[in-house]
Amino acid sequence: MATLIGKVIDGYNTLTYTWADERTKDWFLVGSPLVPLAVIYLYLKLVKDWGPKFMENRQPFDLKNTLLVYNIVQVIYSIYLFYEATFVWSNYSFVCQPIDFSRSPAAMRAARACWLYYMAKYTELLDTVFFVLRKKNNQVSFLHLYHHSMMIVCGFIGSKYLAGGHGTFLGLINTFVHIIMYSYYLLTALGPNVQKYLWWKKHITRMQMFQFCLVFLHSLLILRKDCDYPKFVVGLLTPNAMFFYFLFNDFYQSAYNKRKANAAKLAAENGNAQPTQATDENKTE
Repeated sequence: MATLIGKVIDGYNTLTYTWADERTKDWFLVGSPLVPLAVIYLYLKLVKDWGPKFMENRQPFDLKNTLLVYNIVQVIYSIYLFYEATFVWSNYSFVCQPIDFSRSPAAMRAARACWLYYMAKYTELLDTVFFVLRKKNNQVSFLHLYHHSMMIVCGFIGSKYLAGGHGTFLGLINTFVHIIMYSYYLLTALGPNVQKYLWWKKHITRMQMFQFCLVFLHSLLILRKDCDYPKFVVGLLTPNAMFFYFLFNDFYQSAYNKRKANAAKLAAENGNAQPTQATDENKTE
């Protein structure tokens, strides 16, 4: 038993200190791997247990103004992160980019961008909290929870061990997608008068799926023999990219293709020539 405990402690010390990036190891929420795991646990308990119980006998909160402010902040923050990512990648190689662990201005800017991206993943947990407070529990799906939880894990790994280099391509693509996504959410928060013009929700899902394909293919470049970037990252990024792709594709098929087929069937049964568009296509997620 003592030997097992000793191995656990050694493993924890290795993860916390030995493998840590000296530049970022003391930054906020980067110190211990237990921190993101604890936050994820509390997040899941809040949105699946405590939150629904709290709202059980209450009316949904009207969060229109809160959502407007929140989505504006997310759009601005995503634009800033994308700007930082494009600056970093303007000096990177898309074929293979090792991590610069020095404290040069460029290397520190890349490390700081990784940390800021990691911080964004915590703020995005509010997406789910707002669903719960508005009693939109059907939106709190496995895909939604897995996505938010895993992005915190990825952000932690990128900040604590791999602050810069090839793997930050994920952040470059993801921040651009989030600019579009939170802009859409901002517009939907303006109400039905605006929502009826938002026909492009399904294209955001397509964009997200395309992003996973890009991350998958880009990660495979690490396997080149002459690429001086940790090979184990392929084992982290590629399976997750594939899993995310299939989850989002399943959501897409359920939300759009099946819905469209059902609408067409209903229209045919009613003798209508043109099926109507699904009424909840522009629903805020």
